[in-house]
Amino acid sequence: MLTATDPLPCRPARILVAGVTGSGKTTLASHIGELLGIPHTEIDSLFHGPDWTPRESFAADVEQFTAAPDWVTEWQYGQARALLAERADTLIWLDFPIPLSLWRLIRRTVTRRLLRQKLWNGNIEPPFHRIFTDRNYILRWGWRTRAKCRTMVPALETTAPHLQLVRLRSPREVHVWLENLHRAPTTG
Repeated sequence: MLTATDPLPCRPARILVAGVTGSGKTTLASHIGELLGIPHTEIDSLFHGPDWTPRESFAADVEQFTAAPDWVTEWQYGQARALLAERADTLIWLDFPIPLSLWRLIRRTVTRRLLRQKLWNGNIEPPFHRIFTDRNYILRWGWRTRAKCRTMVPALETTAPHLQLVRLRSPREVHVWLENLHRAPTTG
């Protein structure tokens, strides 16, 4: 597994960003897309339909965009993870301290709710009181799944050996890695 300072053998073209809820996957994926000039597909926008219902076309949409020669997205959703890992060439793992990711998740959720920010397909964050009644309320989900990547990502060294795995443990390491991304050769 590569670190922030390890040179990449080649510039990635099909990139996954993994991490716990709130770690900054979407922000980093968007930034990588801009830096490399490749499309970023926010996978949440494909999964969530109106009223937070799963979209029936989700699997087909993932199949379609991952057939392209270059893309970046978040490594989420059990029904898509295997295909994403199979088709990607690089996975960046945001393995930040849990308190940092949880703080980012709380800040993001509160901001989205207070501003009634429209998310995918017209959805907005549900009222705060639902944290007590909804097991899948994003803050409860984030807490419950906070350690999930610590087993799933290392397993990819065996199940997806073609992937360049990059483990970033802090926002500073993300910055260093992005600086090094420019030096990666265009072909391996």
